[in-house]
This record gives sequence, structure tokens and C-alpha cells, in this order.
Amino acid sequence: MTSTKQDDKHNYFEGKILSSTITKLNAPLTQAFGSQPSSEPQITTTPTINTQAQRLADFDTLVDALEYAAEGTTGYNFHDSRGRLRSVLSYRTLKQNALELARRLSGFGLARGSRVAIIADTSPEFVELFFACRYAGLVPFAMPVPVNLGSHAVYVKQLHALLNSGQASIALANIDYISFLEEAAEEIESLQWIGTPGKLKQCSASDAPLQPNHPNETAYLQFTSGSTRAPRGVIITEKALMSNIQGIVRHGLEIKPGDRAASWLPFYHDMGLVGLVLAPMVAQLSVDYLATRDFAIRPLQWLRLISRNRCTIAFSQPFGLKLCTMRVRESDLSELDLSCWRAAGIGAEMIRPDILKNFADKFSSVGFNEQAFLPCYGLAETTLAVTFSKINHGAQSICVDAKTLIDKKMAVRLQADGRKYNEFVNCGQPLPGHTIKIVDESGENLSNMMVGSVLVQGSSVMTGYFNNPEETSKALKADNWLDTGDFGFLFEGDLYVTGRRTDVIIVNGRNIRAQDVEELAEQQPEVRSREASGFSINDADGSTKIVLVIESRLTSVTERQVLVNRLQQLVYKSFGVGCLVELVPPHTLPRTSSGKLSRFAARQGFIQRMNLTDQLPVAESGDR
Repeated sequence: MTSTKQDDKHNYFEGKILSSTITKLNAPLTQAFGSQPSSEPQITTTPTINTQAQRLADFDTLVDALEYAAEGTTGYNFHDSRGRLRSVLSYRTLKQNALELARRLSGFGLARGSRVAIIADTSPEFVELFFACRYAGLVPFAMPVPVNLGSHAVYVKQLHALLNSGQASIALANIDYISFLEEAAEEIESLQWIGTPGKLKQCSASDAPLQPNHPNETAYLQFTSGSTRAPRGVIITEKALMSNIQGIVRHGLEIKPGDRAASWLPFYHDMGLVGLVLAPMVAQLSVDYLATRDFAIRPLQWLRLISRNRCTIAFSQPFGLKLCTMRVRESDLSELDLSCWRAAGIGAEMIRPDILKNFADKFSSVGFNEQAFLPCYGLAETTLAVTFSKINHGAQSICVDAKTLIDKKMAVRLQADGRKYNEFVNCGQPLPGHTIKIVDESGENLSNMMVGSVLVQGSSVMTGYFNNPEETSKALKADNWLDTGDFGFLFEGDLYVTGRRTDVIIVNGRNIRAQDVEELAEQQPEVRSREASGFSINDADGSTKIVLVIESRLTSVTERQVLVNRLQQLVYKSFGVGCLVELVPPHTLPRTSSGKLSRFAARQGFIQRMNLTDQLPVAESGDR
């Protein structure tokens, strides 16, 4: 077993995970997972090798892609918390079920393009409802599932905001979550109907013929996770979606017959939805799913799926790999064979090289090849992907001088040992039809190795935020250049992301990355991974102050003060600035729907607590 510190390093999904009744409805298992009573019909996973010729995203719309995929034998496979197959949804069955539900949705007589909100648990029902909306000419948007039992009020408030922002006419949820949805729907004037998939099947169907979709129509809304501000609904057209998926499957992953995917990523997150639900269907691949909450409890099951079903493609946030490294025991390795895994996509947050190295070190003995690492960069506003590193080349990185990076906003490769440095992972070059440029504060182009704002132009860039012209005008510049909100630099045509603009703290003219401050805190034995949030506030005199909010389980006043003092000294020694440290109870720091710590919300929470208490207890704060 690993050390106590490692065992305790739970990620954002852990704690009191909301139990779901869906595991009580497990379908009979295949022989591969154990024999079943002979009276029960058995189901098997959809095959990896398809019966039809593969087409790589050369379609105009999602419905066109499903119409073709339905002629084959591949599809989606859903596994329970123990890795057992519980349900299968072939693309053929998906088409049939989606058409039936589309007629029910059409029976409501909604205007074309009306929005339908769906709580996106990892289930066949969500996928069927999503495609039913497109057959019916309606615009779906996915909403998150709850994480912790203690977050009822926060979750309902989040759903309410999404329903209101998306102006949903219909809202749907499985029986597990319908009570949350009904509570959240109060006072949402746009809503005409709320229910479960089962209830929808009892509604009257329309006899009117379903109209084909057009490439310029909105395919769906993707709500941003809201790590730095309130979530916004990104408008994704069919054309933008097909362009992005084509770039992913042809150029990013170089998909070929015999590929198979596995995923634990949430269906409401852009990487989970576009990358591991829509893209595999558009390329006619079979996929194996493990629910996010089940992965969080036992990440070994995800690796088992990859090994057992010989999956070649699987993506993760960096912390998902870190969780595997920490939680999978040495005794579990003997049952794994990861030699099939050729594309280990990494994205959705800053990529730390040490996480990749530790994962490769642990799993190389069971066939994992570090050349399979495939760093990429993207965001919801570009549908999903912007850049991919070269496949089969592994993760490449550059070490740059930390002082020059801060003082001159220039990435200078490390020339001498002993100097402080930052290491950044190569995220690769833009997908075809896309261009990246780095600009300074005045919008002027910067040369290679100069750090500035990352702007993207291309065929999969959003048309705007739904019903939010103010935020749209901030994000989309002249000639449809998208301001990503990220800082980075270009080197030999490759993109290196150095952080979020909103995550850069400017103190006395010095640019300090909030991530660097957080990582400094997380190196302390008392601080767990992803339980530190760094940001800035302004004092009454207008000066900027760094704040570190730490989730802590320490109960001794003395131990708490020792930790606070040490963190303040480390921040001052590393960055030359003072720091205010607040220790808060576990589960205090707010997280986005995709599980990232929200520095924006953490800052708001800190300010509210300061207003409530006037000043922090001496044992929990201080400044040097």
C-alpha cells in the first residue's frame, strides 16, 4: 500500500460520492466477467472490428454521421463500478431509439432551435436524448450530475442558473436526479415540460416528418465549466463540430480500423462529450464507459477496461493519471496489459511533466509505452481541440528560466544548472484550418518564445455565447480571432501554454502564476493535491496581496499556525512577496462542473468570509 498521505489524496470526485440506483439495474454480464444464470439473456460488447467501411468524419451533420454508423455493428458499452458490462447501445439501436424519442419531442410543438436541458449522467438514456434532440431540430445542452451529498443546495443553484441561461423549454433527467431538476426548475419561465426519459416515452408523438439539419444550425450548447467566472453557453454549429471532429480523428489521433476507445470522462464536459462520445460515433468506433464517480473510487477499473477490451485510445485530465498512479496497488498490476494503448490523450488542464513521468514509471512494466502520451490543447469555445502534439512521439517539454519568464515575459531555455525554472509541455501544432498567434497587451503579434495571450482562428471556433453579446464581444476579436484567456508562447510552430490570464497575479509589477503558488503549498505534507487555491485581492490602499486558501484537517492550533507560517515564508522566499494564508475545512473550496478548482469562486468565498468575520483568527492567517 502507498503512504497515508497518498491514500488521503482524494480528487474532487471523492469524499461522500452520491450513490446512484443505476448500479442496481445492472444488465446480465458476459462470460468474460463471470457466468450468469441461464434464465437470463446475455449481452456482449459491440465489436471492435466493424462490418462497414470506415469513414472519418466526412459528414455534414451529426445525424448524417449516425445514419451511416447505424449501418454497422459498433457502438457504446456501459460498465458498472466493478467493471461488469451492464448495458450496450449499438449505433443501430441508438438511431432507432433517438428517432422514437424525437417524435415525442416534436409532439410538444416547440419552435426549431428550442433548447432542451439534459442532466448528463454516464448512461444510454443521455445519448439517446441528445440525438433525439438533433433529429427533432432541437438544441440540447448537457448539465452536470451532483458530486457530493453535502452539495445539494449548491447543485440545485447551479442547475437553476444553467436552465435560466440556456432558456430551456424542456428539461430531462433520469429518476436518480429528477428531484434535483424539479427543485431547480422553479421560477424558470421558459420551461414547458420537465420529466424523465420514461415519462417522455408516454407523451404523444408527432406524425409530422422530421426535417433534416443544416450545417449552419446550432448543434448544441456547451456550457463552460466556469473556473474563472459564471458558466456561459457556447454556441456550437454542426459545421464547427464536424470540422473539429474531423481534425481530431484524422490528424490528431490518426484513427484507423481496429481502434477502440475507453473513457471515464463526464458526458457534460467538452472533452468527454465531443472527444469520447461524438467523435467515436462519427468515426464508427466502439467505446467502453466507466462512470466518473466509479473511476474516482477505483481508477483501476478504467485501466482494466483498456486492458481487457484492448482499447487503443483513452483520454484523461492529468489528475486522472495521478489518481491511477497513487491508487493502483502493485499487486493489481499483474492483471493489466496496457500495450494496446497507443493514444493516451492528455488535456483539459495544465499538464505537469512529473505526473506523466510517474504514470509511465508505474505502468511501463505492464506494457504502457510513454510514447503513447498525446498532449493536446483546446477549450469549449473551439468546440474542443485546437492543437495536438505528434502522435507516437510522447510528451515533449521545455525548461525555461523562471526569472526571465517573470521579468521579461520571455521563455529562455535553461542554460545552467541550479537556476530556478519552469517546465512546460509541448501541446503541438494547430489542427488543419486553424491558426494560433501570440499577442501582447496591445494586440501586437509577438515573436517565438515571447509569452503573451493565445488567440485562435479557425473553422471550429464558436459563433458566440448564447444570449450573451457582452461576453461574446470580449472573447471574439476582429476577423473572428478567439481570445482564449490563456497565456503561452510558440516555439518551432508548437504551442506551450503557461497559464490562464486570470490566474496570473501581478504584485509590484511581477507576474506570478497562481498555479506555482498552489504547487508550492501542495508540496507540504499537510496539504493534499487540489486542496489549495491561490489568487489575489486588493487591500484598502489599492495594493495587491496574494491569498492562499488551504483545505486542512489539522485540529491543533499550534500545528495550524506552524503550517501558516511555513507557507508564508516559502512564498516570500520563492516569489519575494507576502502572502495571506487561510485554513478552511475540507470541501470548502468551490469546484467547477468539470471538477477544477474555481479560483474565481474561491476568491469570492474568501471575500465573503472576510466580510462576515471582519478579520481572520490569528492562528489561521498572517502576513509578512
